[in-house]
Amino acid sequence: MSSEMLPACIETSNIDKKQGLNEDQEESQKSRLGERSEPISKRQMKKLIKQKQWEEQRELRKQKRKEKRKRKKLERQCQVESHSDGNDRKRVRRDVVHSTLRLIIDCSFDDLMVLKDIKKLHKQIQRCYAENRRALHPVQFYLTSHGGQLKKNMDENDKGWVNWKDIHIKPEHYSELIKKEDLIYLTSDSPNILKELDESKAYVIGGLVDHNHCKGVTYKQASDYGINHAQLPLGNFVKMNSRKVLAVNHVFEIILEYLETRDWQEAFFTILPQRKGAVPTDKACESSSHDKQSVRVEEGGSDSDSSEEEYSRNEPDSPHEEKQDKENHAESTVNSLPH
Repeated sequence: MSSEMLPACIETSNIDKKQGLNEDQEESQKSRLGERSEPISKRQMKKLIKQKQWEEQRELRKQKRKEKRKRKKLERQCQVESHSDGNDRKRVRRDVVHSTLRLIIDCSFDDLMVLKDIKKLHKQIQRCYAENRRALHPVQFYLTSHGGQLKKNMDENDKGWVNWKDIHIKPEHYSELIKKEDLIYLTSDSPNILKELDESKAYVIGGLVDHNHCKGVTYKQASDYGINHAQLPLGNFVKMNSRKVLAVNHVFEIILEYLETRDWQEAFFTILPQRKGAVPTDKACESSSHDKQSVRVEEGGSDSDSSEEEYSRNEPDSPHEEKQDKENHAESTVNSLPH
């Protein structure tokens, strides 16, 4: 083939290629036109616009994430510097003095509670654990007779309990773990009033949420096992509208507070919830005597002799008569209410 023929062949091949490319472009354009010829709803259009904006702003979002991480890092550094004066939790924990007092929650009443009450007990135990971890004088915390519904509920709803620190969780009964002479069962049914906490002893709290259905069950257990029992000196310092039975976590927290302050009244009024209507006993006595005097004045009327006679008749000569007088006064008050 001559050199004159070569350019002509190359030129014809290039023309063929261009024609082929043009045909492919036309086909693709037609297909696009065919796609576009289909009607697009407003919703689809909005989606397409959002998707396009999302793709366009990818780098911007990445940059914002970097800036956020830097900002959080700076905030953490500032917090560390601001707490460098010794008020941070880690520094406070160094001042903790562990108590040798053993505090036990007895979970042997599993069969006396429905699932709803088991869940409440679980929450109270969680609160006890958290408060003990934060306390300045944490106790030796024991959870005994751990099993049944309570363990199942904890496994299902609080799997992290297996990693709890500074707590002894045992399936055994407390009587199998601690000497009988060291045990003191805290129960509101006991006739013995606790005056001081002996840190060489082990105090047992009944892990029972019963809404007053199982009266005396903790006292009975203490008596059956032949161990010492007592109640907190609540009546010596506090007058309450409700009954003296407290929740497990309230008893636990009162003991923690007492170990810190060594003051029962301060411990009670720091921990007891407002719904209990707790007031100091001295104020309650003042209020009661004021009510009695006002009732006597009303009953006496304008006759001073009858007023003095009424006063002398209501004046108690002994604690027994004072108690009887209070009961009669309450009864007369109830009867005087309109029906």
